[in-house]
Amino acid sequence: LRLVESGGALVQPGGSLSLSCTAPGFTLDDYDMAWFRQAPGKEREAVSCISSSGAITNYAGSVKGRFTISRDNAKNTVYLEMNSLKPEDTAVYYCKAYGRTWDAWGQGTQVTVSS
Repeated sequence: LRLVESGGALVQPGGSLSLSCTAPGFTLDDYDMAWFRQAPGKEREAVSCISSSGAITNYAGSVKGRFTISRDNAKNTVYLEMNSLKPEDTAVYYCKAYGRTWDAWGQGTQVTVSS
C-alpha cells in the first residue's frame, strides 16, 4: 500500500488549500482514514479523521470550523479542504490509513502559510 498526498503549496494567511490522498492500485473504501500534520520541531498531531463510509468525522480543536475532511470512494480519494489558513497551520501534512492489523502513511505534502 502506498499513500500519495498532493495539493500542498505556499498560501497567504486567510487563504485556502485542498489536499488529496489516494492509493494507486489499492482500494481505500474499507478503511478509516485520517490527516495528520507535523510542524518543524513539533510532534506529529492528528488533524482530522473520517470513517470508511464517510458518515463520521472528527477534527482537532485548532482546525474545527476551518477544515473539512471528506472522501470520494468512487475516486479512491480522501480530501482535506482547508480554509482561513493561519501561519500556525504551516506543516507537512500526512494521510494515514487504518487497517485491521496495520497502519499506512503517505510521504507528506508541505503546506506553508506565509505572507
